[in-house]
Amino acid sequence: MKGYWIPVLHSHLPFVKHPEYDYFLEEQWLFEAIDECYIPLLMNLKRLYDEGIDFRLTVSITPPLAEMFVDELLMQKYQKHLLKMIELGYKEIKRTQKTSPKEHSLAIFYKDRFEKTKLFFEDFLDKNLINGYKYFSSLGKLEIITCGATHGFLPILSLNEKAVEAQIALAVKSHTKHFGSPPCGIWLPECAYYDGLDKIIAKYGIKFFFSDSHALVYANPRAQNGVFSPVYTPENLAVFARDPHSSKKVWSSKEGYPGDFNYRDFYRDIGYDLELSYIKPYISPDGNRVFTGYKYHKVTGPSDYKEFYDPKIAYEKTKDHAKNFHYERVEQFKEISKNLDRTPMAVSPYDAELFGHWWFEGPDFLYHLFKEIDTHKSFKAITPLEYLSMYPTNQVTRPTPSSWGDEGYFKVWLNKENDWIYRHLHFMADLMQEIATKNQDEKDPLKNRALNQMSRELLLAQSSDWAFLITTQTATEYSIRRTKEHISNFLSLSENLENIDESFLKWLEEKNSIFQDIDFRVYC
Repeated sequence: MKGYWIPVLHSHLPFVKHPEYDYFLEEQWLFEAIDECYIPLLMNLKRLYDEGIDFRLTVSITPPLAEMFVDELLMQKYQKHLLKMIELGYKEIKRTQKTSPKEHSLAIFYKDRFEKTKLFFEDFLDKNLINGYKYFSSLGKLEIITCGATHGFLPILSLNEKAVEAQIALAVKSHTKHFGSPPCGIWLPECAYYDGLDKIIAKYGIKFFFSDSHALVYANPRAQNGVFSPVYTPENLAVFARDPHSSKKVWSSKEGYPGDFNYRDFYRDIGYDLELSYIKPYISPDGNRVFTGYKYHKVTGPSDYKEFYDPKIAYEKTKDHAKNFHYERVEQFKEISKNLDRTPMAVSPYDAELFGHWWFEGPDFLYHLFKEIDTHKSFKAITPLEYLSMYPTNQVTRPTPSSWGDEGYFKVWLNKENDWIYRHLHFMADLMQEIATKNQDEKDPLKNRALNQMSRELLLAQSSDWAFLITTQTATEYSIRRTKEHISNFLSLSENLENIDESFLKWLEEKNSIFQDIDFRVYC
């Protein structure tokens, strides 16, 4: 072996559930990700396994995502979404039969794709995506790791150590519940690390985590092998750092594969292109146009001019790009190994949603890449634990505080647009610790429920997604509303612990139903 490749997919969406509406725009985030990313990836893993092709993949499933995967109401809504998209497919086949042969062919392509997705979801997954991940994990092909309980940005939450510990403790508890065993590894939310965090993580039996490259490049002392072998923190936690070269080839739309002119254009969608009277039953009921998944155009070029998409040509391109990625890793490992006393490894971490959602052909690229690796056997895809079993002795160092955000530190999650959030989060964490400690022997079932719901509201307010979306101005209004909603719910519950409104509490338990078995005493 010239080297070892550790591919990592970080699968995360914020917990979004609105039982008060039959349709809610932000719930579509989950449905689109299942349609275009999670199920296509699982389908291609099954294809690889059925064809006898060896592969290894490390996947983080965050607790909010796992909770949504098993939420009965959300999965019922997802099934309705699939039926609606299949109905749209038949409608599009009929419409395009008279207008455009290329659109007609694509309408058939998407309709068939949605039907296959529905069949896989209902038959192989038994309407629960957790089953798919557990299946490949049981075969030794998939390493499933956890994340912070609600993807809280841990360095900024660390003013209250209990706030950080609760994020880790509940993540481990949730992972054990959903996957049957505690996690061996963790994807730190936003890869954000601060000095001393390893002590809290190690307390919960976690063996490794991932960081961005500069966490080791500027470690104290500096990592001798750079990012091409793991290091240990003072608490004996293994750190695997991102290899920027292999990462950039995939995530960059300008310098990487996703920007190829033959791949599907993300933004052109019939939800925006067609007459409102025609498309209205398949978009937001209030008339707001949204993506439907029926996208008929390819990237074409940097201008607004777009030509029709050809799935067959795009599929062949994924083969070319898989070969190129394979070739570059072989050459990279040849060069690196000259200076290392061991077989080098390269960690390639990505947001899972890149594969299929942002880069529609991404799951096929991964399929062909694993085939290339299995055919040539020049290097091997493995998991972090497999590498540690071969090289258990590693340098001990202190990673520098860092994240994988813009410029590598914390400014994406703490800036003049979102800094107002944190005074509330810090106050809530302190108050939660105080109230939890005071009431740790509480026997009244109703009060225990209220205290548990306070914990949920705090955790949901801590999600790093809200600060991120405010910075990027992607869903600013919703993010501000969600943050203020959880703050308000928390304060209302805390102020009325001696006079609990059970109907209000019951409503919150149904709506913000994450972590059904939570125990507020985690904050004691």
